[in-house]
Amino acid sequence: MLILKIALIVILVLTSLLLTLFILLHKGRGGGLSDMFGGGVTSSLGSSGVAERNLNRITVVVSLVWFASIVGLGLIARFSVV
Repeated sequence: MLILKIALIVILVLTSLLLTLFILLHKGRGGGLSDMFGGGVTSSLGSSGVAERNLNRITVVVSLVWFASIVGLGLIARFSVV
């Protein structure tokens, strides 16, 4: 059970970092924090529609793995005998 808990913690840390990176890579949709970091400037060098859709898909998959690892850690903590 300890190995599973350590594996889930490692997965949680990695997916947390990846999720943060992927969210920051998304193109800004207007006002807010994206403008603070230069996202308000429109450029033709931005990501294409296909790249944006792929980034959306990857972000959703990583967020599902992140959520599953949190649920797994919660279940281990809840039903742990120790």
